[in-house]
Amino acid sequence: MFRITQGRRRGSALALVAAASLVLALTGCSAERVTPGEARAEADPDGGRGGGDGKGGGAAPAVDCATAKCIALTFDAGPGEDTPRLLDTLKEKRVPATFFLLGSKHVDRYPEVVRRIAAEGHEVANHTWSHRILTDLDAVEVRDELSRTQDAIQRLTGRKPTLMRPPQGRTDDTVGDVSRDLGLAQVLWSITAKDYSTDDSALIRQRVLDQAHRDGIILLHDIYDGTVPAVPGIIDELKRQGYTFVTVPQLLAPGKAEPGVVYRPEKDD
Repeated sequence: MFRITQGRRRGSALALVAAASLVLALTGCSAERVTPGEARAEADPDGGRGGGDGKGGGAAPAVDCATAKCIALTFDAGPGEDTPRLLDTLKEKRVPATFFLLGSKHVDRYPEVVRRIAAEGHEVANHTWSHRILTDLDAVEVRDELSRTQDAIQRLTGRKPTLMRPPQGRTDDTVGDVSRDLGLAQVLWSITAKDYSTDDSALIRQRVLDQAHRDGIILLHDIYDGTVPAVPGIIDELKRQGYTFVTVPQLLAPGKAEPGVVYRPEKDD
């Protein structure tokens, strides 16, 4: 789910993401799958509410998603050259997001952007080192893909991610076991604009709005030409409809994302 930033070529990236919307039909995973509502309901009732402290330019105040109409905005496969502009938008509109970052040619190419994502209150998460399909790998290779990005992000931000998203949403028991060992919960999605297939910002915006639902997790990519320009309109309209934007941890609070578990919303949450 990434492009070569120079020249903005998408050919190889399109081949990688063509199956992204299939998600659970292709996972072959018997691991536990939990919705945000289930995570909240199963939490210790004395564990508190909300997942944020309101600090940072993009962070939202603590929010109770059991009562609020919450939705999580997430971005895969960055950072890229358009990510600073996206961060400007999120800061202006006071919207927190969750960024699932790629290591090779992204985290290592834009270290200051990674630091800015963390400093402005967004959730920094793991999208592997080189976007290899994890279900095609053995346990040693899966560990390498995830741990290299964990280490790179920790060097830049001082903190290892607690969330990961497998490329194309493909996961299995091996991926789950390695994720658990590394302290990573697996986060999928319920809303996708398929922005890898179009540069039409109006179409990207409409696809998101057509699928929006309470407790939803939106999948976008801050590396494609049409995506970042679509974000202001998505935010404005969803706010008008009464949605509160949260990070993935805020969406689960007072529950916490458990390592190895697969989290994916259902539209009838």
